[in-house]
Amino acid sequence: MTSGLYTPINTLKPIGQDIWIADGPSVSFYGIPFPTRMTVVRLDKGKLWVHSPIAINKELLDEINLLGDVKHLIAPNNIHYLSVGKWQEMYPDAQVWAAPNVADRAKKYNVAFPTSQELGNTPPKAWYQEIDQVYVQGNKILHEIDFFHKKTKTLVLTDLIENFEAQKLPWYFAFLCKLAGNLSPDGKAPIDMRLAFSGGRSQAREAIAHMISWKPEKIILAHGKWYDKNGTAELKRAFRWLLS
Repeated sequence: MTSGLYTPINTLKPIGQDIWIADGPSVSFYGIPFPTRMTVVRLDKGKLWVHSPIAINKELLDEINLLGDVKHLIAPNNIHYLSVGKWQEMYPDAQVWAAPNVADRAKKYNVAFPTSQELGNTPPKAWYQEIDQVYVQGNKILHEIDFFHKKTKTLVLTDLIENFEAQKLPWYFAFLCKLAGNLSPDGKAPIDMRLAFSGGRSQAREAIAHMISWKPEKIILAHGKWYDKNGTAELKRAFRWLLS
């Protein structure tokens, strides 16, 4: 087993014009180590859009500050929000944007979360010319907003596809991922998340069809190996359980 991290961590990695990822340390989720990843997009006039911020790291912040001004902090679903408050403290002029249910979940678990604007299907004026978005509805557990960077044809997902690599995991987690169906090279939503779409499959299918219409070339994931090519084909493969 390797360290499980997508090294080097806490540094910006360019994946196209005006878009970067930064891999971070693992976080424990129900006792299981999850690698983390955030996405940074430079909008018009050097304004930075930060998706699913990872744990604060000085060296990473120094790199980000060279790119432009952090103006938008995105909590894309009701699981990925824990570091947003700390980033907002570092960048008090940044607007916080959150998927539905994020603020309520944070309150439920006594996690401080800053005042935010709720996201939906329509991109805000702040980025609609450069980034499109869709709200994937119909899941009883997860409320996720997914994004499309038009310039690079990059789809930015969070948890709706997980693509864990066995060699980067403890053996027991690799075994569980194989059972759950989110092990590379056939990464997808884990079985519990797929089951949570019962009763809302038509809504989710509509959102996924919208993503496919974007014809993404790359797909960024929060957990596991992301797709640097064949994005549309990977999207259809990963959601065959929903589209068939």
